[in-house]
Amino acid sequence: MTDLKRIGERAKAAARQCSKLGTNKKNAMLAAAAEYLRRGAEYILAENKKDLEAAAGLTEALRDRLTLNPARLEAMADGLLQVAALPDPVGEGLMMKTLPNGLTVNQVRVPMGVIGIIYEARPNVTSDAAALCVKSGNAVILRGGKEAINTNKAVVARLREAFAPYGPEDAVQLIEDVSRETAAEFMKLNKYVDVLIPRGGEGLIRTVVENSTIPVIETGTGNCHIFVDESADLEAALSVVLNAKTQRPGVCNACEKLLVHQRVAPEFLPAVCGALAAKKVEIRGDRRAASVVSSVVPAVEEDWGREYLELIIAVKIVDSLDEAIEHIAKYSSGHSEAIITADYENARRFAQEVDSAAVYVNASTRFTDGFEFGFGAEIGISTQKLHARGPMGLRELTSTKYIVLGSGQIREM
Repeated sequence: MTDLKRIGERAKAAARQCSKLGTNKKNAMLAAAAEYLRRGAEYILAENKKDLEAAAGLTEALRDRLTLNPARLEAMADGLLQVAALPDPVGEGLMMKTLPNGLTVNQVRVPMGVIGIIYEARPNVTSDAAALCVKSGNAVILRGGKEAINTNKAVVARLREAFAPYGPEDAVQLIEDVSRETAAEFMKLNKYVDVLIPRGGEGLIRTVVENSTIPVIETGTGNCHIFVDESADLEAALSVVLNAKTQRPGVCNACEKLLVHQRVAPEFLPAVCGALAAKKVEIRGDRRAASVVSSVVPAVEEDWGREYLELIIAVKIVDSLDEAIEHIAKYSSGHSEAIITADYENARRFAQEVDSAAVYVNASTRFTDGFEFGFGAEIGISTQKLHARGPMGLRELTSTKYIVLGSGQIREM
């Protein structure tokens, strides 16, 4: 079994080094890492091919997540440079005030320390996580899934080579033992790891939340909804639904549920179901939806709370905005929801009353993404309500501390 204690000790030491690095040096590390990924492209793609050949039984969506090609590898390198170009959050002053006794209290951003990430078949997470953690002054321990082990090893090797001349080579480490026993042991490494972030399906996230002794930032599943209001531009609604469901169905911000106001259902449902079926989407629905479109497969209760991550969508006809909001409140995972409407008051109410990390008016849920939000990359999308919610970028990987300046003051009471 992997010596996780040793990995933790090395990460702690690297985190101390990273916390002292200036912005220019961190940016230089990321620029070097991008160059090393490009130089190692042929080897990384060959290792990815090994993973794909061994990945029997994966769904098409998961296989898509696992697959690298020259364009995707170039995007990973570009992501490193984009993070380098972002403002450095470390040292940012959040508050300063002088107390009546003359003490000056400053609150500043500081690195968290050691960040652990458990994730599934997503090789791009490997480089994104390293970039964000290094730029925010942290060290990271990665534990990817067995499906991507060869790819992850190749990517981490290139990153470590790039970081070595700058000192903290152990700013990124990969747990190469992908057994469940080692994963369980990693979740107990609270002496060395300051925060643990799971990225993957519902089963993985639930396992980490229930078993970790390390504080967890929960990146939730994406049971995302689109509500087509009675005032909606139906042509725009059709375009948004098709994009949100079919552009990349295996990601957490894809639309999984479609709610349609009963007044536009007779016109809109046949059109949207026909367009979805042409994209090979299986359509499940409630009794009313099936009465409008005969090809709709009857949905069961489990459908409404399920994240499909494949070409399946569930459709429900609702009588009002209130019913749509109530349905979302009951079944949503708190990730991303959208309303398509021309009614300002309905848009305002939906945005105010729907309690998810991202709420859209007349746009696809596919935009819930660190890159799309201008963060350069993301460490995950949090559905919690703690300091991090939604796409987590550099600032979400920092904590704060108070620096108090005095001139000999003592407390007398």
